Amino acid sequence: MSVKSRIETRLTEAFSPERLVVIDESHHHAGHQPDITGTGETHMRVRIVASAFAGMTRLARHRAVTDLLKPELDAGLHALAIEPAAPGEPTRW
Repeated sequence: MSVKSRIETRLTEAFSPERLVVIDESHHHAGHQPDITGTGETHMRVRIVASAFAGMTRLARHRAVTDLLKPELDAGLHALAIEPAAPGEPTRW
């Protein structure tokens, strides 16, 4: 299973989002470090709308997602951009 698929599965199981998009942005980061070629799944962006985020601060939302995805970060995911929102909140996407 790909990193992207594992992230989607974990987020879906934990938050039951009404909207979820996981974007592999690794190709944008090729050459930023010697071992980052842009071909692996090293940089991901998560866009998620879930009722679980209602009433949570922005920091708490980010912590909830990063805590859940810690195994992926420990396994080599280099960067994770998180854009969380509760239903009804404006998003830029």
